Amino acid sequence: MVEIAATPIALTIAGSDSGGGAGIQADLKAMSALGVYGASVITAVTAQNTQAVTAVHAVPADVVRAQTDAVLADMGVGAIKIGMLFSPEIIEAVGVGLAEYSGPVVLDPVMIAKSGDALLQDAAIAALGRVLLPRADLLTPNLPEAARLLGTTHAECEDEVEAQGRALLALGPRAVLMKGGHAGGADCVDLLITAQGTTRFTALRVATANTHGTGCTYSAAIAAHLARGLEMEEAVRAAHAYLAGAIRAADTLRIGSGHGPVHHFFGQWG
Repeated sequence: MVEIAATPIALTIAGSDSGGGAGIQADLKAMSALGVYGASVITAVTAQNTQAVTAVHAVPADVVRAQTDAVLADMGVGAIKIGMLFSPEIIEAVGVGLAEYSGPVVLDPVMIAKSGDALLQDAAIAALGRVLLPRADLLTPNLPEAARLLGTTHAECEDEVEAQGRALLALGPRAVLMKGGHAGGADCVDLLITAQGTTRFTALRVATANTHGTGCTYSAAIAAHLARGLEMEEAVRAAHAYLAGAIRAADTLRIGSGHGPVHHFFGQWG
């Protein structure tokens, strides 16, 4: 009898984006494009398109917990990505739901949508730091998110970016990926910071408005590669290359009239 290899599975715990470019939808697209089965726990339902978030409905915390329990009880989840959490109650529920999970966790501290709309309550920031930062194997903030987590100002140079990454590392995650998409310059520079040192990832900055969902896609791709068995640095490197390709192909899509999505399936069609 031929033994069938286990299917790599990644779980995304995040909000739903009705426009399909970010959140749960982007995560599942990225995981699928990378050959990983994606399961999901929906924390909030948002009404949004490429221009704005017009409504947010938080899923009750007990339902978030029930979704998490259902998936983890039945599926061999190789890695978890956490995105939009919205409230302290949902953060607490996710923390309890992951208490017995031993696999890698990628935490993307989603706070503000590309349109500028808030996706995390102010009261939830302290809960995020207390409950989930110490549980994260990788924290993936952009520069405004890093500054908000630390209660400081936006980093203005690479030395400041690394210093803020080190400060976040001291809060408990095993590694921090400081994403440079909000910085200036011809190159976009990301820094993977661990206790052992810093690894620099660079990509030529692409002149496009279609960058909706880049953070979600990046963290989901890292989780997908971790679920496939890659070590952290290799998973980040592979996800970085995938995201760069998805951004380069973004303008081949014609989606909406605002910030369009990246092209998750650039390797398959388009």
